[in-house]
Amino acid sequence: QVQLVESGGGLVQAGGSLRLSCAASQNIFSFSVMGWYRQGPGKQRELVGLIGSGVITTYADSVKGRFTIARDNAKNTVYLQMNALVPDDTAVYYCYAVDSYASLPYWGEGTQVTVSS
Repeated sequence: QVQLVESGGGLVQAGGSLRLSCAASQNIFSFSVMGWYRQGPGKQRELVGLIGSGVITTYADSVKGRFTIARDNAKNTVYLQMNALVPDDTAVYYCYAVDSYASLPYWGEGTQVTVSS
């Protein structure tokens, strides 16, 4: 059973930074893509960004230039560095991965990020 465990959420003031981590229970080379989604209060879940097995990344327009996704293959961990946070970034952030072989999606349980104005 694949597990994705997020950490690093919390409360931060506008303009601040946070780094989220997503630790996978298996070698992340087994995933064709990993990344982050978020769901703000009263909103639908939306894409934040994705990273492929190499270094190719894609980001939502709302976070480009502020958020960065990186992966540490040795630690089986994906990170989301969030800078210049704004209140609209307040959401539960979910780690996401797709299995390379069966194309099955996996989700973490989420970590809360709250940005105060």
